[in-house]
Amino acid sequence: MYKKILIALENSPADETILPHVAELAGHFGSAILLLHVADGFAARCFDQLKLAESEEIKNDRAYLETTAAALRAQGLPVSTQLAMGDPPTEILKLADAEQCDLIAMTSHGHRFFGDLFHGSTITQVRHRTQIPLLVLRAKKIR
Repeated sequence: MYKKILIALENSPADETILPHVAELAGHFGSAILLLHVADGFAARCFDQLKLAESEEIKNDRAYLETTAAALRAQGLPVSTQLAMGDPPTEILKLADAEQCDLIAMTSHGHRFFGDLFHGSTITQVRHRTQIPLLVLRAKKIR
């Protein structure tokens, strides 16, 4: 059913919600997993235009992706990684299409109406611009 599942990671505790769920799903269906993190700070958004060196944040994001991938591979899952830079919804959709993903998995923080207006909602933009099924899990609250 799902040959390739894209997991949009935040490099935050919210990822602890989505990773075990998708790992079980991928194991059940024999799916490949594509881990994506979109760096969206100033250095990431201007990386190519200004020919910047990788910032510490970008280096940490790359290391996080590889550590997370290694943990999933240790479970016997086929995993690839991609660090993108720029606007998260745009980069998620671009990669999901380019890699022919069958499912996009993300976490939600449960913002209400005003929170979404103030913070924006990557999920809202993704769901309105794709035909790929979207799995959204609400991030567990960290105590």
